[in-house]
Amino acid sequence: MLIVNIKGLVGLHPKDKLVIRGNEMASLPVLENAWLLIENDLIKDFGRMDEMPPAVSSLPTIDVQEKYVFPSWCDSHTHIVFAASREEEFAMKIEGKSYEEIAAAGGGILNSARKLQQATEDELFKRASNRLQQMIMMGTGAIEIKSGYGLTVESELKMLRVIRRLKQQFPIPVKATFLAAHAYPAEYKENHQGYIDLIINEMLPQIAAGKLADYIDVFCEKGFFSVEETDLILQAGAKYGLKPKIHANQLSVSGGVEVGVKNDAVSVDHLEETDENVINSLKNSDTIVTLLPSCSFYLGIPFANAKGLIAADLPVALATDYNPGSTPSGNMNFVVSLACIKMKILPEQAINAATINGAAAMEISEDFGSIAIGKKANLFITKPMSSVAYLPYSFGQPQIETVILNGKIYNG
Repeated sequence: MLIVNIKGLVGLHPKDKLVIRGNEMASLPVLENAWLLIENDLIKDFGRMDEMPPAVSSLPTIDVQEKYVFPSWCDSHTHIVFAASREEEFAMKIEGKSYEEIAAAGGGILNSARKLQQATEDELFKRASNRLQQMIMMGTGAIEIKSGYGLTVESELKMLRVIRRLKQQFPIPVKATFLAAHAYPAEYKENHQGYIDLIINEMLPQIAAGKLADYIDVFCEKGFFSVEETDLILQAGAKYGLKPKIHANQLSVSGGVEVGVKNDAVSVDHLEETDENVINSLKNSDTIVTLLPSCSFYLGIPFANAKGLIAADLPVALATDYNPGSTPSGNMNFVVSLACIKMKILPEQAINAATINGAAAMEISEDFGSIAIGKKANLFITKPMSSVAYLPYSFGQPQIETVILNGKIYNG
């Protein structure tokens, strides 16, 4: 496949550039008036139209005048396997009820857990498939999906099997994260160690035996899992080869970032609450900071200090956090817009965060997240646009016209 007359080919980072840190995130290489050659499922070559080799002009061609070609979004934090939406909590949020108050009233994670435990594996797979299909058509070309609405041995394994089926069914990379440490089930409310023992002694061995997860996650937060409990669970996961990707500092400066760094976390996610100690703990690590602005938007909580994190020379990624309670949306385009509008970062920084750094947060940036010869041809073509910045500027309006996955036009 040959794509010609590309107004701008976006994100031309060198193939060996696996993550982008700090001030470098403001650099988003764009080749204007370009062509791109795809062979099989890989990017074969590209260049300026006035330098296109005559030999390629006979190939099947897509003419995209006035349109941009982007690498696919890489969404590194989602919870899309859930049984039902939770709009019954919507009014509670509007009335000003806090996350903790909704949970105390029987809502929150335990609400989703009850519904998921009653759902069959096939039901969960069908509903998650519909969500993932919609996300792909909005430009997502790689995704991480967490368990964590099961909270029993049987239901956590059921969720991870659904994620494995999604990985087998869909033409994009799907990473699985084990998040049984999402909340304490009601029966373990006064027996935290009992639930931790269940995770470590019963769930982890079965997950490892079935090769059902790539990562382990813990919700390290006041009222959920303490720093000490988080450390214990992460170390147990490491014995089975599961690397940490943890929820940290969503509601408070919890110590979650520091325990993540201590355990060599691939990423620490949320960070709506930060201070200098948090930033300093990240400076000497390879841990990626994954920010989730649509969660802040929906819950009405502070937006993460993206500018401060970038100024500290840290690698920042963006993801949707798609889940039924705090972010019922999988639209990465809106996430990129929010990062610009509410976090005050530049379009170039936001796009890098949503592509190559999102890929790095899933450890797939050798093959995904930028335009480079030899990388996978997971791309999207926009509608006619005046500039790269128009995509986040025109928030809420669909600007993606064509999705290409593994070198083929994807129509669902």
